Amino acid sequence: MTNHDEAAVRPLTLAWVSRHLEVGERIVKTEALHGGITAEMRRLTIGTPDGGTRDLVLRTFVDVEHAEDWLDREAGALTLLAGTGVPAPALVAVDPTASYCEYPSLLMTHLAGRTVLDDEGLETRVPLLARQLVAIHAVRPAERPRKYVALTTADTVVTPKGADAAVWDAAINVIRRPAPPYEGRFLHRDFQPGNVLFDVPPPGQADARIMGVVDWAATSWGPADLDVAHCATVLALLHGPAWGLRFSRAYEEAGGVLAATASERLYWQVRDALACSEEVQQVAQPWREAGRTELTTRTVEERLNAYVTALMETLG
Repeated sequence: MTNHDEAAVRPLTLAWVSRHLEVGERIVKTEALHGGITAEMRRLTIGTPDGGTRDLVLRTFVDVEHAEDWLDREAGALTLLAGTGVPAPALVAVDPTASYCEYPSLLMTHLAGRTVLDDEGLETRVPLLARQLVAIHAVRPAERPRKYVALTTADTVVTPKGADAAVWDAAINVIRRPAPPYEGRFLHRDFQPGNVLFDVPPPGQADARIMGVVDWAATSWGPADLDVAHCATVLALLHGPAWGLRFSRAYEEAGGVLAATASERLYWQVRDALACSEEVQQVAQPWREAGRTELTTRTVEERLNAYVTALMETLG
């Protein structure tokens, strides 16, 4: 088995994975996957008896609080989505309490495609992202996942250096209000370009399409606006504030339904944007590792400030 040290699978986990392979299969290669913040991700190439290969993905939480809950939710979501048209990995096995593995782990099928974080082609990808999110929100689980958890409070927001304090104070006051009433939906809760796999053909050939949506560990029940707001915030930070504002429109154009009033929509948009203020550094680092080296923490902070300002101006 060929691998580098960081790709190596720990002995107990290796034995556990092997027990979930088909007769005559073996792991022939492991590769560390980058881009995640909380989990170790590895692609395992499995040799099959007929001389071919197939790939699985191993997700491991090392010393992560709530790992059991996250893996339980992801396993539940993958099981649920198997019967829908949403392109998600298939669950192979899960060990949420590390009963067999060194650390809580989940084994799933590997999906073709790649994440695309470049500005080029964004005009085409945004409507695809919107349509995919509408399809996710159309899922009707027999058993609801747990209610969403708000990721920030008015007292934990970090106002960026150089930001207009009055604008940020006004934004913080928006989330001091009680959450607006909403119709519950099945939420991914971290739907954004980093968790969507695209097939991007060469120029002049077929159009780009979505091959899969990954990272279902935060699956929740809550307002569609919250998922839309999160993707909008990430688009604003990755590509500029105008794209964050554009995504909400794209979601509606794709048939999605958002909160009835502008002030209700603003509540969810601002809530997600302010949540990002607390983790700009963690958000920006995987993007730089993926090749967006110009997205320094400072640049992302400036974009967040511009996006929050633009959101508050929509009330105008």
